[in-house]
Amino acid sequence: LEQRWSFEVIAHILQMPFKTLYNWLDKGWLDIKREVLPDHGVRYRKSHDGRGQYTRGAKFINQRPDEANLRQEIGHFEVDTILSGKTRGEVLATFTDRKSRLMIIRRLPGRDSKAMTKAILELNEELRGLIKSITSDHGKEFAGFKEIEACGIAHYFAHPYAPHERGTNERLNRELRLHIPKNQPIESVTNEELTMISKYLNWRPRKCLGWKTQLQVFFGDLSEKFD
Repeated sequence: LEQRWSFEVIAHILQMPFKTLYNWLDKGWLDIKREVLPDHGVRYRKSHDGRGQYTRGAKFINQRPDEANLRQEIGHFEVDTILSGKTRGEVLATFTDRKSRLMIIRRLPGRDSKAMTKAILELNEELRGLIKSITSDHGKEFAGFKEIEACGIAHYFAHPYAPHERGTNERLNRELRLHIPKNQPIESVTNEELTMISKYLNWRPRKCLGWKTQLQVFFGDLSEKFD
């Protein structure tokens, strides 16, 4: 608390529900006053998408195999959605291969599980069944993970409040945001522009790839797979 951390941050570090800390405060079990808390300890009721309730029975990232963790083979993707400033409307799904860092962008009609599940399965079909696993956050758009796994794709969820566990995708999403700012509606981005952005992101030599491009690494491994 001396660092002015919120109860949410403290609860995450202690791996406990943050509401428990508020309950302890209300009961007088903590030797602090509300006035010293960030926002004076006011609990804001925020809108949410039921994040977390959709992942009961799911596998977490600590169950992911070394082939994915150590970037030993292509086909293990980190997945996320890119939103505009609106709460409704089109979104972009970004798929980043962990080994090659290749980013594939797909336009979705909305941020819902039906659209995301369809996009994942269609992409896997385009890639001739190449997708071995995906790693995502707990957003509602990934509620269809059981349908995805039934098609032979392992689905792993990162831990809450741990975007670094999907760091490859997060970094490339930031590069994507240089071309599509947060306040720009996705509907205003043409398919031609998305293609150009994708080429720009994937044709850049990367130091982490020995100065090869993502496309070189991905399709180099792909050609070996189907030789």
